[in-house]
Formats: sequence, C-alpha cells, structure tokens
Amino acid sequence: MDAPDHVAAHLARNLISLRHARALTQEALAKSAAVPRSTVANLESGEGNPSLAVLVKVANALGAPIDELLAPPHAKVRQWHAADIASRSSGRGVKLRSLVPEPVPQEMLTVMEFAPKGSMRGTPHLPGTREFFTCLGGAVTIFVAGARHDLATGDVLAFPGNVAHFYQNADAQRGAHGVSVVILAKAGV
Repeated sequence: MDAPDHVAAHLARNLISLRHARALTQEALAKSAAVPRSTVANLESGEGNPSLAVLVKVANALGAPIDELLAPPHAKVRQWHAADIASRSSGRGVKLRSLVPEPVPQEMLTVMEFAPKGSMRGTPHLPGTREFFTCLGGAVTIFVAGARHDLATGDVLAFPGNVAHFYQNADAQRGAHGVSVVILAKAGV
C-alpha cells in the first residue's frame, strides 16, 4: 500500500488532471463540489488531508470515482459497457444515450435512435448555441424554424440551437439513428 504522502501526491496530480480535462477552474470545481476554493487548492498542492465527505463531493463534481482520484499513476483508460450507459426515451419512439459518458464542458453529445415513425421535439437552448446532427443510418428529417431538411446516411445539418426544431423518422418500416452534438453558448454571452 502507498504511504500517506504518496496518496496525497496521487490525489494532487489526479485532481489537477481531471479538473483541467473538464476545463474547470479551482473556483468552479469548488462551487460545484460545495467546498471552499482553498480546499481545492490545498488538495492540489498535496498538503490537504481531506475527509471522506470532501473526497466524495469533489469526485461527484468531477464525475469520477474516488479511486480514480487516489490511484497511483497508470494509463487513463476506462471502459463502459453498453448496459452501464444510461439511456432515456424522448418524444415518440426516440431513444437518447450519451455518446461520451463523462462530462464534456460546454457540449452535449447524444446518440439518437429513431424507431419507425419515431419523432421528438428538440429543446431550445440559449442564443448562440450551435447544434449539429449527423445521420448515421436511415433517413432523418429535421424541421428548423419551420423549414424542412431531409438527411440521408452520412449527411450533417448544422443549425442554431435556440430556435424551434423537430426530429422525425418518416419511414414506417425502418429505424434511423444519428449523433447530435450541441455546442452550448456561455451564459451571459
């Protein structure tokens, strides 16, 4: 087992790495974890001696397991099985699943699976948001501010995410699927 000073060094290195990977400042991480910024700074300096409650809060704010915070150096590899990635239904006959199961700052990456005749209304986002949809199989029709756009396999549609939009698989026999990438506008911009 690692000596306590090694564990503190692993925590410091892993915390900095995870925070940077998620494009968070110390202040943003502290706010998300509901801990003082000085706590994050102490942990990143290797000087902190956090309670289990603080570790849980920080790990949850980073979307990482505690063992990843405390682990010695190793390749940053993690595998998720399909059954472990949550999916949800939306609209009529549309299944949504995150493309990337870790938080990606300022982006939403979603796999969309349309049953035959499946459809759903898109959720408008803040002004300045940009949305991209790539049709990976079948055909998907997207209505953006009332204008119709028919996409075949391989086609990509980009549109402002703050306007009304609606997704539809008009085929009554075959399903369709694609990937939605939403680049979120920063609040107040």
